[in-house]
Amino acid sequence: MTRTEFMDRLKRGLNGLSPSTIADITADYEAHFNDAAAAGRSEAEVASALGDPDRLARELRAEAGMKNWETAKTPSSAAGAIAGIIGLGALDVFILLPLLGSVAGALVGFFAASIGVFIGGGVVFAVGPFLPLPGGWIVALLMGIGMMAGATAVGAFTAALTIWLVNGVVWYARLHYKVLKPALDAHA
Repeated sequence: MTRTEFMDRLKRGLNGLSPSTIADITADYEAHFNDAAAAGRSEAEVASALGDPDRLARELRAEAGMKNWETAKTPSSAAGAIAGIIGLGALDVFILLPLLGSVAGALVGFFAASIGVFIGGGVVFAVGPFLPLPGGWIVALLMGIGMMAGATAVGAFTAALTIWLVNGVVWYARLHYKVLKPALDAHA
């Protein structure tokens, strides 16, 4: 494989990352080719030593996603980290994707339920004193406050679980990367 072919495949694999990140990564790999040319090595030799550019791009995307998650813990950075990790291997997709999908679905369900219960508690709090409920207006107020407090607690717990899940996936990716790193270093 020539230098141009390697760099084209690497750039295609990095598509979707920020232009500055792509520029930094491609500059590093251009430097590998330049240093090797100065040492008298052929382009094919360097490309072979660097490995498959598609696989390399997936690993670099996962690493960029993890760094983005560590600096800004936002839903989009979480999605980027998870997408980068899933891109590392087909086996991971078959194992992690169904598991992550079901857990993410349950978390979304808990968020939606807590929002619904909170709104319901607000309605009971606001309207309950004017309805003939057993226990009178005090019970209606307390029941509304209790529903809103419970919904807030469930929402907070679900948010904590979501952060824990994303951190666990990032941890898994780091393990995955540590396993792959010796193979990558051998090719570099």
